Amino acid sequence: MSTVISFGEFQGTTGVLAEQELRAALAICAGLSTKEIARAVGCSPCTIKKSIERIFYKFGVKSRSAIPPELFCRGIAHHITVIFCAAMTGHTAITDHQAIRVRHPTERKSEVRSVTHKTGGYPIA
Repeated sequence: MSTVISFGEFQGTTGVLAEQELRAALAICAGLSTKEIARAVGCSPCTIKKSIERIFYKFGVKSRSAIPPELFCRGIAHHITVIFCAAMTGHTAITDHQAIRVRHPTERKSEVRSVTHKTGGYPIA
């Protein structure tokens, strides 16, 4: 059974990672330090450090900067903004609503100017 967890602008599903590990991984994607993650999650920095070590072992990586690409490549995490934009794009593509349509004017308005000579009053064209 997989659970959906959100952290900041990121969303992920459990399965490969446990809930605590996924929260730590999503926080790393958001750019937080170990102490900041601990404050946000409400636990000790040592607990977060152990969670990150377990993530390293499960993904076979050796640095924090390698965690976000692994999450996205494996399909574990998604950026919520990207999902929202994709949903809105798909919605406008499948609907035919009058308010969404792009309307172009039927006629182009053009301006005609004529210049007259000051002395004679005759148009110069």
